Amino acid sequence: MRIIVVGAGEVGYDVARMLSREEHDVVVVDQDADAIRQVHEKLDVMAIVGNGTSSQVLDEAGISRADMLIAVTPVDEVNIIACMLADRLGVSTTIARVRSDEITRAQSVLKTSDFGIDLVIHPEESAANEVVWLVRRASATDILDFADGRLQLMGLRIDPDAPVAGKKLQDIAAAHSHVQFRVMGISRGARTIIPGGSDTLRQGDQVFVLALPKYMGYISAMMGKAETRANHIMILGGTAVGVGVASQFGCEKNKTVKLVEPNKERAAKLAEILKNVLVIHGAATDIDLLVQEGLGEMDAFVAVTDDEESNLVTCLMAKHLGVRKTVALLSKNTYIPISQSIGLDAAVSKKLAVSREIHRYLRGTHVRSVATIHGLDAQIVEIEAKPRSWISKKPLRELQLPSGALIGAVLHDGEVFIATGGTHITAGDQAIVFAIPSRMDDIERKFAAK
Repeated sequence: MRIIVVGAGEVGYDVARMLSREEHDVVVVDQDADAIRQVHEKLDVMAIVGNGTSSQVLDEAGISRADMLIAVTPVDEVNIIACMLADRLGVSTTIARVRSDEITRAQSVLKTSDFGIDLVIHPEESAANEVVWLVRRASATDILDFADGRLQLMGLRIDPDAPVAGKKLQDIAAAHSHVQFRVMGISRGARTIIPGGSDTLRQGDQVFVLALPKYMGYISAMMGKAETRANHIMILGGTAVGVGVASQFGCEKNKTVKLVEPNKERAAKLAEILKNVLVIHGAATDIDLLVQEGLGEMDAFVAVTDDEESNLVTCLMAKHLGVRKTVALLSKNTYIPISQSIGLDAAVSKKLAVSREIHRYLRGTHVRSVATIHGLDAQIVEIEAKPRSWISKKPLRELQLPSGALIGAVLHDGEVFIATGGTHITAGDQAIVFAIPSRMDDIERKFAAK
């Protein structure tokens, strides 16, 4: 597939790298010559210096042969116009990163279709929602929703004193048979394990458990994690992510929310907008101010400024002062792998939100969603079984799934079930599948129509 990526910033670079690894024919366009030089030197893609809103530049990028255009520059208007041009020039799929909700609100005068945009991605909104879930599940390192929120995948770290450490998954399941859950993946050092019942959990493992949301508290306790409510929350950074988090928690009863913003005018504006949030003007690196404002008494600390180093350092300081849950907004590949090993509870990335949505489009209409997790060499797809598909022929125990793939749950007639050997997937059912990337194409074929 030929794909044009407009924007060579952090998000555009990450998208181009992901698409190139999947052997798509990728062209990156950006006005910044230095950014294009970095793309050209480090990625196996074509790189062009130019304006993504210029039809001449898009023609040079091969727009007439393109199957998709993805516009992810920092400027909404550039992304919208680039997609509009691509649509007029016959590109079948256009994707735009748009921070404003001006064209996606229900009451908006102009809709995305008016601009020829097939998908609008709001990475800041997705990141804010993920932060909220992580704060609510204080013991979780990762939280992902599936089946419109009826299923959740939760990441948990196995502590040395965890009751499940040293036990086989089949024994853990037997001891808690009244709760339906499935361990979908294990991250052990640099290894990703798609587990079977005979696999054993070890100290330091990061495990990913799929279950109904109502069981997540029980599962946390089962894994040796004490669930506590986060009623006192401090947010560092009045960015779009920070405002999104503050807005959601500020509307809840018994929540004390403080937001620290370094820009004085921005702080004054947010104080007017966020009625139930205490907005504080102060520098992100002013640790004395944060301590004076009660950092040590917080249940959760969220650092979502545009300065990733500040996010990392302040979260570690909060952890040192006894804050139970710390979440940082990080995107640099050098920071994310080490974040938890040095004491950070969880990291959220805006780039992941973009890549997940793009993956869903690339995978086809029967793939409802695609998710990836930092540090885990696997993809989680929500995929629909088509009529006469291979997967719908027999119960799972009679089918030989490829190694490195695991079906965790099935959505059938509006109800969600954790998959077992006796589960028989029928046409129209949706399944949650965990698989290493090299097995994903095979999984798609097994769910596709014959």
